[in-house]
Amino acid sequence: MLRRLFTLLAFALFLPALSFAQDQAAGQFRISGRVVDKETKEPIPFASLGLKEEQTGALTNEFGFFQMAAPEKVPQDSLIILALGYYRKAVAIKRGVNVPDMIVEVPRRVVELANVTVKGAKVKDLSLGSRNNTPGEGMIQGMPGSQYAFFVKNDKNKKLGNVRSVSFYIGENGFPREPFRVRIYRADGNYNSPNTDLLTENVVVSAPKGGEWYTVDLTTYNIEAPTEGFFVAMEWIVSGDKFYTTNFMDTYTPYGQILRPTFEFKESRTWSYTMGKGWSLLTLASNGQRYNAMIRAEVDMLKD
Repeated sequence: MLRRLFTLLAFALFLPALSFAQDQAAGQFRISGRVVDKETKEPIPFASLGLKEEQTGALTNEFGFFQMAAPEKVPQDSLIILALGYYRKAVAIKRGVNVPDMIVEVPRRVVELANVTVKGAKVKDLSLGSRNNTPGEGMIQGMPGSQYAFFVKNDKNKKLGNVRSVSFYIGENGFPREPFRVRIYRADGNYNSPNTDLLTENVVVSAPKGGEWYTVDLTTYNIEAPTEGFFVAMEWIVSGDKFYTTNFMDTYTPYGQILRPTFEFKESRTWSYTMGKGWSLLTLASNGQRYNAMIRAEVDMLKD
């Protein structure tokens, strides 16, 4: 029995090497490994990795593991690692070389919270974003690692405090109870796209059912809302022992929750993010109204 156990273990350890050897014989090369915290060596789940020139990417699973194809277009490419709450890191990767068991250590970003003192101000609840309770026709569904971010605009220039909660209208179809990650961004990227994370901790949630609004309480994170507004994003992730790379997009079946759209705005406020390619503005329209993700936020409104 013990001999059989050791045989099975040896075979399991041999499989990755065999797979790499088969790919190399076919002229295909791969990168695999783990992304970990530089100090604690703990795995970082749902980190995004992308080859800059190749424009392909991968997402780590819950245990920090990833796998993706090596570069083919250029002799040397940069593997960019992005993880929530950590500094961006780049690693040089050569073409035509297998890189197995790679360990990428990423330094944590220290976030200093500003002390906000409110003197003599009355705090009221303010709703920003979608006001509809009936979604528009269509659906928004992403691959793991992709995001849809909606800009909750402070249209009336109210004095804002902290973000209380964010809500997503989850479709009744698909797999509405699958987990997703909540992201909050400042609109300080190119062309006012999402860029700086305002929520620097992993908030992974799942809705109990679809066909209705699902609200996530963020009061404990003390997120100060920018005066002009901010982006609220849904990020599709992978769970369990699976991982995902953009190289498998042709055969990958979307598995996860569906975000419903709204047509209540005349301007495009929704951006989509694809691993390896970045952010792009959605410009679809219907009868003069723009196609936007059905998302809203509740924030503190300060009144003197």
